[in-house]
Amino acid sequence: MQASILQAIFSGLALGSIYSLVALGFNITYNTTKTFNFGQGEFLVAGAFIGVSVLLLLAGHDLQGSLEITEVTLARYGISLVTTFVLMGALGVLLYYTAVRPFFGKPGLAWVMSTIGFGIIVQNIALAIWGPSPMVMPSPLGNDVIRIGGAGVLPQEILVLCISVTLMLCLDIIMRKTRLGKAVRAVAQNGPAAVLMGINVTAIIVLAFIVSSSLAGVAGLLIAPITTASVFMGLTLALKAFSAAIVGGLSNPRGCMLGGFLLGLLEAMVGLWQAELREISIFLLIIFVLVLKPEGLLGQRLVEKV
Repeated sequence: MQASILQAIFSGLALGSIYSLVALGFNITYNTTKTFNFGQGEFLVAGAFIGVSVLLLLAGHDLQGSLEITEVTLARYGISLVTTFVLMGALGVLLYYTAVRPFFGKPGLAWVMSTIGFGIIVQNIALAIWGPSPMVMPSPLGNDVIRIGGAGVLPQEILVLCISVTLMLCLDIIMRKTRLGKAVRAVAQNGPAAVLMGINVTAIIVLAFIVSSSLAGVAGLLIAPITTASVFMGLTLALKAFSAAIVGGLSNPRGCMLGGFLLGLLEAMVGLWQAELREISIFLLIIFVLVLKPEGLLGQRLVEKV
């Protein structure tokens, strides 16, 4: 039983790190523009298939081929990660200029339907290129189970956790210790004041969508060897990541990270006991947190001026 609990903890941390990455993407765009990409799930799909396609091309196959374990080396996997990050960043720029910017300053929530529509377009393009069948992607570390304290852990789960935590730490350092990070926080705090301070607000906003989209794409590629790459994989992951952001505090990047790990651990532990109750437990946690602390665990309460 102890080994099963330890195994669930490792799996929960790996899954939680994926939720945290995507939740950070929601946090970045919310802080800078007060908008979200409601097609973020489809960006996970795009990232997974772009990464798999890069690996297929590096192995000399076409886009409909299949990969062998020996063809997915760490070097090729690294190339696919970097390529996915860059191409998904470009997709984020396209999203901003076509689906978000035209609705800035206008009443209503037209940007909501616009981002949803953009996501549907991305999903249908993926269907046209790769088809509806899931694509199996081997882990660059192989599939031999690693024994830690009696628990069986997949090498990909360790890789996912390491890469995700590294990305989150780097982003946290950039946001808190660099001039660029200070500029992003200034825009998030007060856009008009940031303009007066000489900050290029438009560039910061575009950067926010680049980072948000890239994080979603990388998350999709990281989890693909565990769940397979599927055109329909993104919606559930994005909903849980958004839930993690709400639980941890949507306005606080560290809160989003915390929320992601909490949801991943909760899902794994409840799944160990009763798999059918995993999703129910997540949304019960959301309700519980929102009742006790509506702004999230690490969120800041907004005080209305009278």
